[in-house]
Amino acid sequence: MQKISPCLWFDGQAEEAAHFYVTVFKNSRIVHKTRYVEGLPRPAGTVMTVQFILDGEEFLALNGGPQFKFSPALSLVAYCDTQQEVDTLWRKLSEGGQEGQCGWLTDKYGVSWQVVPRALIEMLTKTDAAASQRAIAAMLKMKKLDITALQRAYADK
Repeated sequence: MQKISPCLWFDGQAEEAAHFYVTVFKNSRIVHKTRYVEGLPRPAGTVMTVQFILDGEEFLALNGGPQFKFSPALSLVAYCDTQQEVDTLWRKLSEGGQEGQCGWLTDKYGVSWQVVPRALIEMLTKTDAAASQRAIAAMLKMKKLDITALQRAYADK
């Protein structure tokens, strides 16, 4: 068990969302569920929490009620090694949700995601500030990030 993990607050969709996420990411699984007991704010026997693993990272989904909503102020970042991985995650996570700018999207449960190619991170951490700025300028015009277009912008002198 990792020392720190995110808890995602849902209004009744924790189990459904966890099952969805484990189908999207490789090496993922549901670990266990807890259920509400008598005297708590939800009906006894309904799912309270779902602990799940997404590609080796632990998460907790909580059916906490309608008091809180997700916002882009907190997003989950999915780093991708290939354009195929970017395309696949983008398609699956944005289905039923909303595509945003610069690799951001909101899934059908309201959770914000950033689908980011590792190649972009490499471009932005190199010492050529002008090239990094060109890559950022290209990224700002995109929704789903295109590695080839980012590399082209980065290399264009």
